[in-house]
Formats: sequence, C-alpha cells, structure tokens
Amino acid sequence: MIYQALWENLPYLAEGAAVTVALAVALLAIGVVVGTTLGLAQSYGHWTLRVGATLIERLFRAIPAVVLLFLFYYGISGFYDISSFAAAALALGLRSAAYQSQIVRGAIASVPSGQMAAARAIGLTRRAAIVHIVLPQAMRQALGPWTNEALSELKDTSLAYTIGVVELMRQADYIVSANYGHTLVVYSAAAVVYLVLSLTATWGLSRLDRRLRVPGFAH
Repeated sequence: MIYQALWENLPYLAEGAAVTVALAVALLAIGVVVGTTLGLAQSYGHWTLRVGATLIERLFRAIPAVVLLFLFYYGISGFYDISSFAAAALALGLRSAAYQSQIVRGAIASVPSGQMAAARAIGLTRRAAIVHIVLPQAMRQALGPWTNEALSELKDTSLAYTIGVVELMRQADYIVSANYGHTLVVYSAAAVVYLVLSLTATWGLSRLDRRLRVPGFAH
C-alpha cells in the first residue's frame, strides 16, 4: 500500500528535487561571486578591505545556517516582501561565500609568486596580472575543494524547509502527512534522491576538474 502511495507521489518528490537543485544552483552562484570578491580582497586588498572581508567571512561562518535562514526571512520580510526561496538563497549563499572565500584565497596562494612577477615584467598592471594570469589558474585549482563545498550546500538546502521552501524535505513531509505515516519509507526515498543528486554532481564536477586541471600543478 505505502509503495503504491509512494509511486503515486513520485511527481511531488521530483518537484521537490527540482526546487532543491534550483536553490543549490542559486546559492552557489551567490557564493562564487561574493566568495571570490572576499578572497581577492583578503589576498590583494588594502588592509581596510582585508579586515572588512575577514570580518564578513568570520561572521557568516560563525552563525548556524538555520539562524541565518530565520534572520534573512523574518528580518527582511519586515520591510520587504521577500519569498522564502530568495531568503534561503541569500542566507545560504552568503554563508557559502564565507567558506568559498577561503577556497579562493588558498587557491590564489597556490599559484607561484613568479607568475605575478613574470606578468609585471612583460608590462601588465597588477590588476591585469591578477585578472588574466593569477585568477584563471587559481579558479581552476579551486575546483577540487569547491566540489566538496557544492555537495555540502546541496545537502544543506534541506534546512530551507524551516522557512517554508517547498523543496525535497518539505514534499516528503507532505507525503508522510497525506498517507498517515510510513515515515521511514518516504524519508528513505528522499535520501535516495539526495544520493542520486550528490553522485551526479560529484561525477560532473570531477570530470570538469580533470578537464580544466592546470598542467604541472599537483592537487
């Protein structure tokens, strides 16, 4: 009986999985943009920028994800009509940015200092050398560690149900309520979906990492 009910509710699980993927992509995009900016500020910025970037990074790493979700959703909704999806993308995206900034900073540090010296020697400005020489190599180096961050954030999207995002966990809750129990089977099905999403992301990012690997650099 429960397996038939689960089969009938598979479209709802699929909808939840689609929202999970969309949320993961949105928050990771925010994380890449903000995290790269913070990482560059910490690596090359004036001391005031370095201090500011470090404070932002420490702040968002220190606050639990659930607390950030509540702060962004209920805080922003007090003066602006923000959707639960947008609030979750911002909260989790900025939290991810704090971690991604350290990935970027470490990747920049892994690029030999001679690269910058050689770029300056051929007439590039410091900014041009960073943008065209150092950063492309660093971002390729960052892809391996970034894969771990992406998988972690994919799983953390499950926390978004606490502010009403109808993602995979929320859909599983609905199915459990509609079928008066059978919790283990439904949540096991949700776990399998998370497993498939994680394995697919790992496979795709691993292939991309191998394709973009910088020759001569050790991982």
